[in-house]
Amino acid sequence: MSLRSIIRSIVYKPKHILDLVRLKSAVRNSSGAINIIIGAHNTHYEGWLQTNIESLDLLSEASFQALFGNRKADRFLAEHVFEHLTFEQGVTALKHCFQYLKPGGTVRIAVPDGYHPNPDYIHMVKPGGSGEGAHDHKLIYNYRKLSDAFRAAGFSPVLLEYYDEQGKFHYQDWDSRDGHIIRSRRYDKRFNSPLGYSSLIIDGVKS
Repeated sequence: MSLRSIIRSIVYKPKHILDLVRLKSAVRNSSGAINIIIGAHNTHYEGWLQTNIESLDLLSEASFQALFGNRKADRFLAEHVFEHLTFEQGVTALKHCFQYLKPGGTVRIAVPDGYHPNPDYIHMVKPGGSGEGAHDHKLIYNYRKLSDAFRAAGFSPVLLEYYDEQGKFHYQDWDSRDGHIIRSRRYDKRFNSPLGYSSLIIDGVKS
C-alpha cells in the first residue's frame, strides 16, 4: 500500500471505528477499575467508558470478546436500554455481561417501571407509547420480571428503586459512583411532579 493510501485510510476512517480503537486501548491498558456505560449515546461520567452498539453489541459475544479480550469489567451501567430488547434478548445480553464481569462486579439497570401507578406514565413508556423512544420499546419491565432476567443470567438481583403491585414505591439508598442514574428519585425533578416520573432500578451482582 502506498503512503498516500495509508494516509487516506487514516483520514477517512469512520469515526466509530476510531472510537472503538480508542476504547479497546482504554480497556486493554487500564490499571484501574473498568466501568462501562452501555448505550451511552452522549452520556459521559468521570471514570466510566462510553459504549454504543457500534463498539459493544449486547447480543454478540464476539463483540464483547473484541472489546475486552482477556480483561473483565468491574461494572456495567445501562439506563433505559433494556426496554429496547425482548425479554429473551435481555437475558442473552445479561449473560454476556456476566461472562465479561469480575466476581463481585455489578450490572446496574434502569428501565421504565411497569408497576408505576400513574396511567399517564404507563401510556408514555409502553411499547408504541407517547414518550420519546417508546416506538422502539419491546416491553415494560416490573421488578419481578427484571429480577427473573437477572437470575436467568446468573446474577443475584438487588432492588434499589421500584413500585410494587399495590403501587407503593420502594427505595434503597444507592451510591451514584457505582452507576449514576439520571431518571431516578434523587436526580429527576419529575419524580415530585404530577407525573411522578421514576425508573425501576436493580443491581445484578455476580457472586
